[in-house]
Amino acid sequence: MRPFRVPHIAQSIFKGFTWHKDREKRAVFLTFDDGPVSGVTDFVLEELGSRNMKATFFMVGENVQKAGYLARQVHGEGHGIGNHTFHHLNGANTSMSGYLADVKKCQEEILDKTGVNTRFFRPPYGRMTCSQKRKIAPNHEIVLWELISWDFRKEMSPYRSLQQLKRKTANGSIVLFHDQKKSESFLKTMLPDYLDFLAGEGYSTKSL
Repeated sequence: MRPFRVPHIAQSIFKGFTWHKDREKRAVFLTFDDGPVSGVTDFVLEELGSRNMKATFFMVGENVQKAGYLARQVHGEGHGIGNHTFHHLNGANTSMSGYLADVKKCQEEILDKTGVNTRFFRPPYGRMTCSQKRKIAPNHEIVLWELISWDFRKEMSPYRSLQQLKRKTANGSIVLFHDQKKSESFLKTMLPDYLDFLAGEGYSTKSL
């Protein structure tokens, strides 16, 4: 069974990453990785907008290049934007020079399309080397997540994911979704109910 919450011990061992935010405030930080993608990102924006909720979108540079209008819409509607590399690279399998060049290319693409020089970075797959981390950390807050929806897994039931997120959401939780095609059906099934749950429980949703 895949865990929906990153264990507290793992969060304490792997330092220098943002796993969650302030536990004293009744706020949740929704994050969406891998977009922007037509038909998915715009659905997410519509659901958030209808509830006056905010989120942060960790964008893949090549998708920003393809769908710059959606990246601009994300920014225009007051959501946060983060760097997720240009080619969605696994840092553990990529040279230092290649990884840093890809991060830089994504940063430039986001800036070109949206005017945002983002200070947030999330490594695809949550994987990067210690050396890559040391190079990126001075200019970026490296954001991971506390809760994951598993919305990209075919075997994951949207209903089970919804129930687990409802049970495990807490003050300051950073929650991971994906605005990509593999997650489209899953999101359309469960995201509205999860957003309604957050509102009903008195959580505000903020960008990072």
